Amino acid sequence: MDFTNLEKKINLEFKNTELLLHAFVHRSYLNEHRNFKLDSNERLEFLGDACLELVVSDYLYKKYPGEDEGILTNYRSALVNTASLGETARELGLGEYLLLSRGEEDGGGRDSEHLLANTFEAMLGACYLEAGLEASQRVVEKLLLPKLEHIIEKKLYHDAKSHLQELTQELVSITPIYKILSEWGPDHSKEFKAGVYLENKLIGEGEGNSKQRAEIDAAENALEKLDENM
Repeated sequence: MDFTNLEKKINLEFKNTELLLHAFVHRSYLNEHRNFKLDSNERLEFLGDACLELVVSDYLYKKYPGEDEGILTNYRSALVNTASLGETARELGLGEYLLLSRGEEDGGGRDSEHLLANTFEAMLGACYLEAGLEASQRVVEKLLLPKLEHIIEKKLYHDAKSHLQELTQELVSITPIYKILSEWGPDHSKEFKAGVYLENKLIGEGEGNSKQRAEIDAAENALEKLDENM
């Protein structure tokens, strides 16, 4: 697989290209390719998530000395949520590199916000292993931190479910209702898909590793759609 274009976008040329390839191995792919030489990207995702939290936390701590930890936590959550990371992954074209099962492929996995967000974190973990924390930091500074101004200006850092309820009450006097649409995965690693409705109209969908996380993701998705239409 040729990663030349991606390496230019993240400004990092990998000496260990197998490490970068590893970031794109979805676990579903291994079900159909049992002799594949690499494991899934989930361990890299774990590592990348930690890098992301540290880099963003360090930036916010220094950038906003007058804000308390609650506000900084809200800023960080809005910047690194599934919607934000998924959007960034699309901008990078990460979906085209993914190794997926036929089922995931046919189900639109290459454009799944949740899957793309996880892949972005895995790629960040690969950057860390290849060239250290500074390499991961440069990627975050280039691709994610510029989004913070918009998040603060539009007050997207408020608790998404509360913000959505306030907004829909103000606009149409209706309280959002959340429903779990599907769930999958083994008992120790469940994933959930939630929908948020105004009466019978679906206004947002989200995924997460808990029902609460999926509902928050759905609320964030609904807020983004409302923001685009206002």
